[in-house]
Amino acid sequence: MERTSAKEAVKELTLALMYLTRFSIQDRSCASENNAWKGYPFKVLDELEEEGMINQGSHRSKSVHIYDVGLEQARGLLEKYGIEDWEE
Repeated sequence: MERTSAKEAVKELTLALMYLTRFSIQDRSCASENNAWKGYPFKVLDELEEEGMINQGSHRSKSVHIYDVGLEQARGLLEKYGIEDWEE
């Protein structure tokens, strides 16, 4: 098995955790099931946003939106790390 650097693992596992803990927001500006709380290192969130995986919104926002590409990447990471997805 190919080894992953600690820095890359933190980024990958952060995305995977955001995927697994995602929730739905229903309000006038956004109706999405792909949101997660921002309780992760800001540097990692910034990198994920730069890569087009998430959108942090404003700095006052307490949650992020996970784009479809981020969802796909997260599903692949679950497979890579041997983590079962939630049953749909």
